[in-house]
Amino acid sequence: MTGWSWPPAPPTGWPRCRAGSGGGVYTLGAAQIALKAQGVALGRRMVLAGSGPLLTLLAHQLIAAGGTVVAVLDTAPLGAQIRAGLAMAAARPGVTLRGLGLRARLGRRYRAGVSLVEIEGDAAGPKALTWRDARGRLQRVNCDMVALGWHLRADGTLADLAGADFGWDRSFQQWLPQADPLGRAGAGLYLAGDGLRILGADGAELAGRAAAIACLQDLGLRHPDPAPILRQLRRMRRFAEAMARAFPWPAEAIAALPDDAVLCRCEGIRAGEVRAVLPESGVEANRVKSLSRIGMGRCQGRYCQLAGAELMAAATGAPVAQMGRLRAQPPARPAPMGACCTTRNEGVAE
Repeated sequence: MTGWSWPPAPPTGWPRCRAGSGGGVYTLGAAQIALKAQGVALGRRMVLAGSGPLLTLLAHQLIAAGGTVVAVLDTAPLGAQIRAGLAMAAARPGVTLRGLGLRARLGRRYRAGVSLVEIEGDAAGPKALTWRDARGRLQRVNCDMVALGWHLRADGTLADLAGADFGWDRSFQQWLPQADPLGRAGAGLYLAGDGLRILGADGAELAGRAAAIACLQDLGLRHPDPAPILRQLRRMRRFAEAMARAFPWPAEAIAALPDDAVLCRCEGIRAGEVRAVLPESGVEANRVKSLSRIGMGRCQGRYCQLAGAELMAAATGAPVAQMGRLRAQPPARPAPMGACCTTRNEGVAE
């Protein structure tokens, strides 16, 4: 899931972006980083597709910076957005209204309830994207860049390595660390922010304060009253859960993946390779990992674990939660050896 601190219009001095030459399919996050860090739009005629708040936010940022976004294609049905939007507005009205304002500025570029069909292209990059609208009619839009994204996910790697228990969360559709309301996940183990669950920047800050209070409590030291923070966290949790209902992941997209679709980018494992080992592995993620190598690369399954579980569930007819989760392996992030070595005299990385 993604963070939901919707910003207002870009501040004064927001850089005008330079149009790239096109030539790629990217994640929404990569396109946003290129814009924010380098002032570059990764194409001249851009299509953004997927679901979640980042889809609308990035489109607004690109347009405000002078980029040309020809279509914003949201797989979430408009009805689901309206129904869940009422709960979102009840929990965080100001944030919801700002999000609606950004959406309104997209005008007819924005289309809800679509089904993505195909990205057409050649060695030079994308040429067009084919999709079906909410009524099932086939549509085609010319473009030279496509950015895709369906939410962000909480990363429980560090919590797993530290010994936290995990459980399947139906709202966020992933395995999340189990912790009390203050973030206490065990003796001496306190979780906050995206390592616990995605509640946005404001929610991460509040979760950090809550975890600090839990730590002070356990040390027997004076601490602030946690009640106000816990009330705010409950409100943000309601908003996040409503957001997940408003922008559901299109589960049918996983079931329809062709066998040659790359599922694990680190190891280059394709969907067909995972399906092929299921008769031997059964519905057990770590067994599938050992037979297919999915999740054995640099990211240790952070990108492919849930996609793999959903693919297994679609192929076997079992619930995703029954697939289990991949065991975390150290290091949490790959690091060069030089980052771990220091000179005795200067104390800096060699």
